[in-house]
Amino acid sequence: MPSTVRKRAARVTRAPGAFPLAALQYADWGVDVESALKTLAHQAISVHCWQGDDVGGFESAGVDIGGGLAVTGSYPGKARTPDELRLDLDTAYALIPGRHRLNLHAFYGEFGGRRVDRDAIAPEHFKEWIAWAKERGIGLDFNPTCFAHPRAADGMTLAHPERSTRRFWIEHCRRSREIGASMGKALGTPCITNIWIPDGFKDTPADRRGPRERLAESLDEVFQKKLLANHNLDAVEGKLFGIGAESCTVGSHEFYLGYAITRRKLLCLDAGHYHPTESMADKISSVLQFLPSVLLHVSRGVRWDSDHVVTLNDDLLAIAREVIANGYLDRVHLGLDYFDASINRIAAWVLGTRNLQRALLTALLEPPGILEAEHAGDRTRRLVLQEESRGLPFGIVWDEFCQRHGVPVGDRWLERVKHYETSVLAHRR
Repeated sequence: MPSTVRKRAARVTRAPGAFPLAALQYADWGVDVESALKTLAHQAISVHCWQGDDVGGFESAGVDIGGGLAVTGSYPGKARTPDELRLDLDTAYALIPGRHRLNLHAFYGEFGGRRVDRDAIAPEHFKEWIAWAKERGIGLDFNPTCFAHPRAADGMTLAHPERSTRRFWIEHCRRSREIGASMGKALGTPCITNIWIPDGFKDTPADRRGPRERLAESLDEVFQKKLLANHNLDAVEGKLFGIGAESCTVGSHEFYLGYAITRRKLLCLDAGHYHPTESMADKISSVLQFLPSVLLHVSRGVRWDSDHVVTLNDDLLAIAREVIANGYLDRVHLGLDYFDASINRIAAWVLGTRNLQRALLTALLEPPGILEAEHAGDRTRRLVLQEESRGLPFGIVWDEFCQRHGVPVGDRWLERVKHYETSVLAHRR
């Protein structure tokens, strides 16, 4: 190891007394740092299980992922079993400050080596996941898996022209809601069951109306049974396009916005599901004029919905600020959705989750004078305060948050990930 690296690894991250001075500096700007840290500590993020195994699941069906999804890279050490995935998740959670949730897809059930088709899954296939979550005191969220299956090979599920195929996927989604409700009941926190389907057309369709009418009818059947809101919350997720569905996506944003408003469902906004020039942050306050709450899937699309690891970029900061500045934290459910097989998968979890937390903390530490200047009509002062506040010592406050929660400060968490890679991941073949 180079000497400069050794010195850096051995040094104290911040000089003693740095945090109190930083808190005083923020106080001069009217910011209560302790209040911000307390708020952040209570904000759970739903971490997505599919980063750990490249969206493979545990059905052993031998079907390509499909559904407009693609995972690139072949970094060694991906999870091959539920136990390995849970071990990897435990390793990641130990490096992320706070207590968070887990988001599961239906094909991550444990089926005892038997072939259980999607329309026959039941809560019993997720009892180990529930027990694991209960032991750790975390909540679970859930998703039907409407891809990577022979009945989705032509890219259509709930909007399929054949009634028998639609019935199969309707039953799968119904059972997924029941599983979600069982998770929520067992863990004492509502499970969000989010429905996304890949249905669409590679080339220009002659009929757009029919598939959307069928989708609406299928969803109405899926949601026919009323479930307790303290056990399960239903969400629907739109998309601009997918691989193999470039010309028309049946479940478009406009479709699901109308459906969510009229049926009173959660609307899931995914940061990677819009045109590159659109901002998901700008949509939050619009949607929340008409819906009580929304689900946000935080991702990073690069030119398309490529689900890159979340970085602390302007898009992420804008999303966090929109939630915090408008007082929406109690009306927004935050989750992650990306998968990168070109880098260490545990590092991807840790980095993405910590970045979302850092974005939230940045928003929580925003000086109130910025909003006050805008309300007073002083746009000059607003701009000046926005720019000058960028020099406030955010990093010191973030480090304090990590230290209080007993997780490594700065990039030190990577040392633990690399050790785990050498001692555990390297032995998976």
